Amino acid sequence: MANILVVDDEMGIRALLQEILTDEGHFVELAENAVQARAARERLRPDLVLLDIWMPDVDGITLLKEWGTTAQLGMPVIMMSGHGTIDTAVEATKYGAMAFLEKPITLQKLLRAVEQGLAKPVPPPQRSMAPLAATMPAPVPMRNDRDYRSIDLQPMLNSVPQPVISVLSSGPQSDQNFSLDRPLREARDAFEKAYFEFHLARENGSMTRVAERTGLERTHLYRKLKQLGVDLSRNKRGGN
Repeated sequence: MANILVVDDEMGIRALLQEILTDEGHFVELAENAVQARAARERLRPDLVLLDIWMPDVDGITLLKEWGTTAQLGMPVIMMSGHGTIDTAVEATKYGAMAFLEKPITLQKLLRAVEQGLAKPVPPPQRSMAPLAATMPAPVPMRNDRDYRSIDLQPMLNSVPQPVISVLSSGPQSDQNFSLDRPLREARDAFEKAYFEFHLARENGSMTRVAERTGLERTHLYRKLKQLGVDLSRNKRGGN
């Protein structure tokens, strides 16, 4: 029997996973957001975590990254999402997830992933190398016939333009200029916000048509727009 933490903002999914895993003999703790997940992880010290990606306060990838950077990822984590992509799965793996389950999750895939997760040894959490780096002597610059330290690189650096994407379209425009000189997640969120603002303006605020255009369910679309901070009142019309 293992202690398993299930983190998902949808009550039906939490209840279903709890029922299945309890029938398998495991003890299951439930959390519906990142705040509860942090507390449960500290209290339970789970052997395995099933972590949803899309949550209303802090998304699963951010929480996974937080646990990894603070040396709290001492257990296997399986990510879950109903709207995941290959990029999402790769990002989750990069930050320490051992598997990615796409919703709706079949019973066979769930049990196989849990079995493999519990059987896989987890490496000890990586600690910061900053204290070690502070004690190391500074590197001695290499010298040859020319002293490269005398070269002023600042003029060359100043001439390099900041990478900026401008999304051009003949249709409605939104705030679609954003810099690429930022972390990947921030750049992706900026693009997604511009993408949805464009479609909202194009469809005069009709959530039904925006959902059809983007291929998302209305419930997930509302959650995504709220997460990105999209102003729904700007393009809202009488009916949708």
